[in-house]
Amino acid sequence: MASVIKTSHQGKIGHVLKWVSFALTILGSVDAIYLLVLKYTQSEAMCVGSHGCITVNNSTYSMIYGLPISLIGLIGYLCIGVALLLEPYWKLVNEQSPLFIFGASLIGVIFSAYLTWIELYIIHAICPFCVASAVIITFIFILAVIRLIRQSTI
Repeated sequence: MASVIKTSHQGKIGHVLKWVSFALTILGSVDAIYLLVLKYTQSEAMCVGSHGCITVNNSTYSMIYGLPISLIGLIGYLCIGVALLLEPYWKLVNEQSPLFIFGASLIGVIFSAYLTWIELYIIHAICPFCVASAVIITFIFILAVIRLIRQSTI
């Protein structure tokens, strides 16, 4: 059985930041799965009062190389979540995870900003679940910055 790695950058605050980040990855994954199901079922009832979901999900911008954007988001959330879970068990992951999560969430924030711009100015429809994902990845990014700063100052 692998022993748990003790690091100075964890501490009580670091532990809280890690688990809040993990909770956000679960929330983001659920949101991405919801959007993926919506993509394939085309159920307007899932839009919960907003027809923007269907409009955005049917746009040409909802796929990249044949992959739904929501699937790419799900993979991103899962990668971040796995990195967070593996931190205590692998020294390399423990040392590099804050930087990886910072980079992955930065890419997510930039991509979400781009997609939100497309929703507003090209598609002219807003998907509340897409906006929720953008907010979630932004919070993960903020926590990643805090964790990275804490790691570098210790």
